[in-house]
Amino acid sequence: MAVPKRRQSHSRTAKRRSHNAIKGIQLTTCPKCSTQHPSHVVCPTCGTYLGRTVVDVRAGE
Repeated sequence: MAVPKRRQSHSRTAKRRSHNAIKGIQLTTCPKCSTQHPSHVVCPTCGTYLGRTVVDVRAGE
């Protein structure tokens, strides 16, 4: 059975785990209403996606 000969240092462990950090979601600007929303998602403010109105969003409801 394979067993490590020596203990790994904290520095080496931290270097290995450096890529496990959670990154924020990428936001894009809506060309119609200029609000930030996640990419590849319908704009929650105006309801457009790729220049077309996909969802009917009524103001005040």
